[in-house]
Amino acid sequence: MIAFLTTYKEAAISALFLSAALLVQFVFPFEGNAWVYLTLYGISYLAVGGPVWLKAFNSLKNGTVFSEFFLMGIATIGAFILGEYAEGVAVMLFYMIGEYAQHGAVHKARNSIKKLLDQQPDIAVVERKGSLVELHPSEVNIGEIIRIKPGEKIPLDGILLSDQAFINAAALTGESKPVQLKKGGEVWAGSINESAPVKVEVRSSFKDSKLANILALVQEATQRKAPTQRFMTKFAKVYTPIVVWLAVALTFLPYFFVDAYQFQEWFYKALIFLVVSCPCGLVISIPLGYFGGIGAASQNGILFKGSDYLDQLRKMETLFMDKTGTLTEGSFEVRQVLSHNGLSDNEILAFAASLETQSSHPIGKAIIEYANGSELMETHYQEEISGKGLKAKVRDQWVLVGNQELLNEHMVSMQPFQQSSTETLVHVAINNAHVGTIVIADKIKEDSKSAIHQLREVGVKRLVMLSGDNEAVVHYIGNELGLDEAYGGLLPDEKYRFVDEAKGEGKVIGFVGDGVNDAPVIALSDVGIAMGGIGSDATIETADVVIQTDQPSKIPLAINIARFTHRVVWQNIVFSLGIKVLVMAMAAYGLASMWEAIFADVGVALLAIGNAIRIQNKFGGGEVFRSMFSASKNDDSNLKAEHACCEHC
Repeated sequence: MIAFLTTYKEAAISALFLSAALLVQFVFPFEGNAWVYLTLYGISYLAVGGPVWLKAFNSLKNGTVFSEFFLMGIATIGAFILGEYAEGVAVMLFYMIGEYAQHGAVHKARNSIKKLLDQQPDIAVVERKGSLVELHPSEVNIGEIIRIKPGEKIPLDGILLSDQAFINAAALTGESKPVQLKKGGEVWAGSINESAPVKVEVRSSFKDSKLANILALVQEATQRKAPTQRFMTKFAKVYTPIVVWLAVALTFLPYFFVDAYQFQEWFYKALIFLVVSCPCGLVISIPLGYFGGIGAASQNGILFKGSDYLDQLRKMETLFMDKTGTLTEGSFEVRQVLSHNGLSDNEILAFAASLETQSSHPIGKAIIEYANGSELMETHYQEEISGKGLKAKVRDQWVLVGNQELLNEHMVSMQPFQQSSTETLVHVAINNAHVGTIVIADKIKEDSKSAIHQLREVGVKRLVMLSGDNEAVVHYIGNELGLDEAYGGLLPDEKYRFVDEAKGEGKVIGFVGDGVNDAPVIALSDVGIAMGGIGSDATIETADVVIQTDQPSKIPLAINIARFTHRVVWQNIVFSLGIKVLVMAMAAYGLASMWEAIFADVGVALLAIGNAIRIQNKFGGGEVFRSMFSASKNDDSNLKAEHACCEHC
């Protein structure tokens, strides 16, 4: 922030003295007193040129000769030597204004991300030894109970102990509508309690909260360059020395080919050439475009772990999808309990719930919730059979709880029964005898159908559902949503094989899921997408893109953001290079002055920055240009870091 304001003051002082110099020179000219306006020009130049020359010398000390600062310095000193004082000062002044605009634009691009920092409260009210104590959230232990008043932010992740609460998680998910949670519901740090005072049992430490993880992901994303960024950084390193030597050639080579060669004329053309050549505006506008895309996505509850994934997502042609928690609610409920061998419904539920207490699967949670009040039994030698179910010893009896594949694997004969195409079945077997079936139903998410339609509109050609659920349920939901293909009864390794085979076709493949068993296939895909609200930590950690709201419709939105970002970046590249080449050619033929050069450098940079900010305007919903020239008091270090983008010029 200090550097940001300093830039503003330097530019203001320079503009004041430049105006005074122009006034003295052209309105009140007097012979023999040129030192008056020369002094004013000199002060004006030093105000904005001094810091640039300091940076130029620092770049030289670091081994970078052809920095933007050196180019600007040589060009403006040359202008002074030729007597073009106003033009020399103007180059530096408008360059400084460009710097000021760049800082403001970078601030805006990061603004939606920085807002998350303010969501972490500094104080947590904790119940300790019968009294309430105010502590920093980092001092609160897992398992302790905290209290949150209406309108206050929740300081740590936890489980709601109060009967109900209305929680606004807009800062984390992008959804402004408050969510009603019941006792036992999960609450996140950074969310706002909009109801009565509530109690929350802390379930994660300060550094491991979902908000802290989001911040880490977004900060990592801004450091990860897309191929376009990497190319432009390398391009600038090669391009800048080439144009410097071209400027030298433009100064001296005409001596051998032009009859009436005048050094001053060709030197002036070379100076214009140098001013035009600086690629800083181009280099900064490209990462700024990607920052804008990442920031706009985060405002909509979509987290990209790197700008390269923006490029990958826009090219995605095939998307594989999990069913439970991705296309369906994942909030299962027990519809019916069927007894096949004389046991009561409660007994069947008690056996199933006893094994499911150690499971985090939504189906297991539904069984435990439905069996509330049943006496649970101690299990021994419990084993989870991936994609099939659970096995354990209960009261000296071997109990199986899972799907038909699990029973088939253990040679258990199935009892006949009728099944609806929309239901999921959990079978219970004791000592290899099928004793009962728990009928569980899930429902399709409200926006799943529209998400599929939108995905086709944005160009995803193949949509496939891969699920461990039974074939009947999977095919029913696949038909309801209009998917190209739907496969059920799959184990994690079978999902992996599907995606691996598709990758062999050479197209960009995506996979979206939420469970632990989806982590390997998410890692395998070109673009791994995780449902971050109910997804497992392993899946979120592995994914390239995280959907905080668990809404499938955010995937086509993410593709639109990625494509718009890519379009803006290439518009900037083509426009900036086109104008620079045009003015360079004009300078060589004597058709451009220093003022055209200023436009080709600073003017084009400002236009490119404004174009990049359109991403935030279109998807972020902020008043961009109003805040373009304002900055938060905490942004100084980040702005300095961002300025390093131009150090490669």
